[in-house]
Amino acid sequence: MCGIQREPRGTMTPGQDLVAAGWAGREGARRISFFREKELLSRFSGDYIELMRRRDETPVDSSCIPWREYGATEWEEVSEGGIFTALWNLSGAYRLGFIVDLYRIPVRQETIEVCEQYDVNPYRLLSSNCVVAVSDHGWKLCERLAERGVKAAVIGRVNGGIRREVWYGQVRGFMERPREDEIRKIIQEVL
Repeated sequence: MCGIQREPRGTMTPGQDLVAAGWAGREGARRISFFREKELLSRFSGDYIELMRRRDETPVDSSCIPWREYGATEWEEVSEGGIFTALWNLSGAYRLGFIVDLYRIPVRQETIEVCEQYDVNPYRLLSSNCVVAVSDHGWKLCERLAERGVKAAVIGRVNGGIRREVWYGQVRGFMERPREDEIRKIIQEVL
């Protein structure tokens, strides 16, 4: 496993919980709703598209949430490449593996609808206002975040070794290296 060049904020050790705070792929779906508005209006109502565009979540970046006080020992903000890239970077920085259950990652229904429409992966889609955190007690971290109005869920755990396992129901796979953000498919088609 190739180490990721990133300044550690704390610690990450096998057995800790992985927590996703915020909504995966939300920013990408929002942008797609602008790039493909006419097409989307033929499938969804204007109100539904407006729901995709709304930015009404509590901010979860490092300047707004006291991650360490809430019980996180490390965290990675999700952005280009989506939650898969954030997980890859976090595990690569510590040269540790993980196991993640896709069903537990918070994704809004409108994000799923847009992703299905354009055959893009919501876990590889541009995200903002989303963080992957590491904690000894992930459920406590989720409770603290919920008190602030942040959607959060324990999505997996840190493992020793280098395997990056991804479960989808009863199907187990392994995460591939990060690649270009899925939003690029849409932007390239529009240009």
